Amino acid sequence: MASTPSPAPDLHRNRLPTLFEVLSRRTMAPVDLFSFYIYMRDQQKSVDYLDFWLDVSQHLSLCRHYVRRLHRSVIDDTPELEKDTSKRSSAALDNAGEGPSGEKATITPDQRLSAFLRSDHGSRQHSPHNSHGSNKSTQSTPGMERPRPSFMTTDSNSPANDSSPGQDSSGPDNVPKREDLRASAEKILYTYLLPGSEREIIIPQGILHDVQEAIEGPAQRSDPELFDAAKDYVFQAMERDAFPGFLNSKALGNLVPPSMMLRLIIGLLAMFGGFWAAFILIFLNEPRYIRCWVVLPFTIGTYALTSQQYMLDPILVFAGFSEYTFMSFARIREPYVKKLLCSRALMALGLFILIDTATCCLFIFVPGKRL
Repeated sequence: MASTPSPAPDLHRNRLPTLFEVLSRRTMAPVDLFSFYIYMRDQQKSVDYLDFWLDVSQHLSLCRHYVRRLHRSVIDDTPELEKDTSKRSSAALDNAGEGPSGEKATITPDQRLSAFLRSDHGSRQHSPHNSHGSNKSTQSTPGMERPRPSFMTTDSNSPANDSSPGQDSSGPDNVPKREDLRASAEKILYTYLLPGSEREIIIPQGILHDVQEAIEGPAQRSDPELFDAAKDYVFQAMERDAFPGFLNSKALGNLVPPSMMLRLIIGLLAMFGGFWAAFILIFLNEPRYIRCWVVLPFTIGTYALTSQQYMLDPILVFAGFSEYTFMSFARIREPYVKKLLCSRALMALGLFILIDTATCCLFIFVPGKRL
């Protein structure tokens, strides 16, 4: 069974995207989820927060798939007159939101999903593996979609690792069990939330206590709603601390910090060489056609320093490229960002031409005097 397709990017958006649109894969390069992941990893140094968000979203997808298959197994024994209603409720599960709880309606499909998973009824007696007439394999698998390596790398003791050798966990005949939901919830808790965990993120102690009690306490919950408070906190932290810098870096510029540092060094060296050569030629009273050679270092230095100051390379912008890692480039596909970068590139190019022309004219046409 194929995973639910991501929403199509909005090609007519006449503004910068929001964090929720980026996380929902509704944007394109250079403000897409991949670029945001690279930014969080290389510049913000807090990619664990983004990985937590993505892993909780995958846990929600796993829960939806489990309940959807459970619901379909019940439909097989449902009279024809009731099947329409059952199918509509099943379709509602496909539209469960993945955004922060503040952006959801009062009662949403994922809240109904969580309420269903919290109940003991149905999940153990009507498992898709145990439904009447089902001839599916009874082996446990971690889910329909290929797991993300950030949190679904299981060990030999994990319930999600009981499938037989050589079995493809993404095959159409593999159905998640209730134990897989619990293993997924525990993996998130032990990987990100507990003190001293492998990729610990900092969240308020009250939220941590509630999640830990829900998973390890008598309720032994595995529904996605138990992570809502932590997910909202992480979303707000990324929106406040990381996302403005990401937009400033990718929507207003097309260079990464190592590239800007390289341009700063090249620019300063070129300008130093240009001034040194220009003063020597002036004080040797060389003719102007020889002094014209100072155009070369001044042009290189001015262009490099202007690019560093504006955080963008005008030539790369007009060619339609943005740098996502050092000397690695991707095409600019987000229409509004492309228009914004082109306008800034024109400003940077105009400033470069003005400074370069003024500097070159000054040192070429100034009267020489031999010392």
